[in-house]
Amino acid sequence: MMNDFKTYSAEAFFDNTSYRGTEFSKDGSKILLSCDETGVYQLYRLDIASGTKVKLTDSKDTVHPVRYFPEDDRCLYMSDSGGDERFHVYVLSADGAVTDLTPGEKVRAIFSRFSADGRSFYVQSNERDERAMDLYRYDVESYERELVFQNDTGFSTGNVSPDGRYVALTQNNSNTDSDVYLVDLESTDKVPAKVTSFDFAAQNHPLSFSTDSKTLYVGTNATGEFTSALAIDLETLEATPYLEEKWDIVFLNFSSSGKYRAHCINEDASMRLVVTDMESGESISPPSIPEGQIWSYSFSADETKLSFYLDTDTSPTDLYVWDIVSGDVKRLTHSLSSQMTQEHLVGATVERFESFDGLTVPGILYKPKQASADKPVPAVIEIHGGPGGQSVTGYNPVRQFLVNNGYAVFAVNNRGSSGYGKTFFHLSDRKHGEVDLDDIVWGKKYLQSLDWVQSENVAVMGGSYGGYLTAAALTFRPEEFKLGINIFGVTNWVRTLDPASIPPWWESFKKALYDMMGDPATDTERHRRISPLFHAHNITKPLMVVQGVNDPRVLKIESDELVEAARKNNIPVEYVVFDDEGHGFTKKANRITAANAFLSFLQEHMPA
Repeated sequence: MMNDFKTYSAEAFFDNTSYRGTEFSKDGSKILLSCDETGVYQLYRLDIASGTKVKLTDSKDTVHPVRYFPEDDRCLYMSDSGGDERFHVYVLSADGAVTDLTPGEKVRAIFSRFSADGRSFYVQSNERDERAMDLYRYDVESYERELVFQNDTGFSTGNVSPDGRYVALTQNNSNTDSDVYLVDLESTDKVPAKVTSFDFAAQNHPLSFSTDSKTLYVGTNATGEFTSALAIDLETLEATPYLEEKWDIVFLNFSSSGKYRAHCINEDASMRLVVTDMESGESISPPSIPEGQIWSYSFSADETKLSFYLDTDTSPTDLYVWDIVSGDVKRLTHSLSSQMTQEHLVGATVERFESFDGLTVPGILYKPKQASADKPVPAVIEIHGGPGGQSVTGYNPVRQFLVNNGYAVFAVNNRGSSGYGKTFFHLSDRKHGEVDLDDIVWGKKYLQSLDWVQSENVAVMGGSYGGYLTAAALTFRPEEFKLGINIFGVTNWVRTLDPASIPPWWESFKKALYDMMGDPATDTERHRRISPLFHAHNITKPLMVVQGVNDPRVLKIESDELVEAARKNNIPVEYVVFDDEGHGFTKKANRITAANAFLSFLQEHMPA
């Protein structure tokens, strides 16, 4: 065996601890985060000086950190029930007492922000109407609340200005066109005013407000293929170009006084953070950190520190704190399991191939250390969700687990993926299950051109929409792939796109979804034609289906029916069901079970 190689178990890969949360306490000495070292994400308080953390919750469900209160050590967190996506917002007091601020069996709530003066905070909730997110202002001491914006028009409720005067909204007109509106919460009528206006279709969404609440920054693709930033003066509503990059600007915000600006760029499937000193106009960056991508970050209240998470292809996400004044960088977590050596893992490369019509399609390729022209390996094409999602670089334990066990992985960003410009994104509109599926087939042809890949042994797998394309591949291209692993994928578009099946809180996105996938009122025939369930008699290759019972997006009956239909073909069909998960698996034990199931299925039907 090679000196730089060792095979690890799924337990070792998921022995890595995953972290979330970057918000500082008022004095900058602590960070509020959650991690899954107990198997389920729990809330912790991490001391920056010592690196020690104290566990604050003991929940059976995943806990998402929000932030500390501005003036004390109370904190906010969010949690749903078994993955049902009906999140509630909770307060955890310093004495450990928990208050549910958004009670109700069918309530879905999202924290928005604290006001700049620290006297109130804002929460979105659909308790009045499951289809609409209204905005409430809470008092920080009594938790008494006031409905400050009733969302009767189906907007997506967005940012609140620091002074609490304005809320920015998004109206999704289609999947190519959206507008940003502004509501003055101090006005008597609170009528939304449109602040983006173009003579052509363009997608616009709020990014952030300036710290003085005088400017709204809006992301727009009106000026080109990628998302740039506009600055809208809130007094005159005049919009001017503010910031443009060669790729999409994904986030943009400021430190507490506006001394620093931070924005993230989605650069060829990797996230890059740019911090700018607004006085000098110079970009600044933390020294001596690994080459990787930064996903999440926060400034301390006094603007002297920046916390951020960084990961690489071979190293899981770790939390760092950068002292902007001294330049010192402190790594606070070491996520990679002590059982593992980073050098045994595999870095990815971004590769591109020509699809059936000459279109260039990107993907992220992992080559096992065992692979060579003399010893070619089987391969798995991984398909992301969405349908408009994107596979990105960075640490992925399932990919690394399969690669470590001798399977090449190619995460294809088929047409319709985000991150490559608006033209590429819309190439699959109302052609889903057809042109994007052909991209996956031509991704297989690319793999077959590599001398270190076994050309006859290429499988396909994916989750959510990627699960759909996996099932579609086995149904509509039955001889192309050796096997398929469908992870909570849609199998019946007639049911999924029926208004009764769509989660009610998706109401503001429904029109854009129908523009992308087709309207059930007019496109039922096509939906039936591209749904694997109605053509499951075509499936001839081994199929694995993985499903969470509480999934609100892809109902379990979708997977039940596909499994039942495929088994009639006398082919190997394996069905893995998790009773305590939804659309995605958050509990560590379940992620291990799923990964082992993937590998066992591959080894049985396409051994490495």
